[in-house]
Amino acid sequence: MKCPNCNETLLITERHQVEIDYCPSCRGVWLDRGELDKILAQADSQPYQEPRNRNDYPKEHRDSYSSDHKYQQYPKKKKSFLSDLFDFD
Repeated sequence: MKCPNCNETLLITERHQVEIDYCPSCRGVWLDRGELDKILAQADSQPYQEPRNRNDYPKEHRDSYSSDHKYQQYPKKKKSFLSDLFDFD
């Protein structure tokens, strides 16, 4: 099958029981009928995690913070199942 955008041959991959057609050139993604429903059902089954509030960290860590710091370290965000689904690299 050819990409409708750039006429490149589409590659097929399967992620989480979902078959995805994607273009290696323009990075376009195409789904077959019913595949979007599978993705949405899997996304709904993933528990939502609230981001941590700054006050949730222990006080001893907050007290040692100096306003002279130019950069603040943030905890890494947990990758969602959707980011894994569409990561073709």
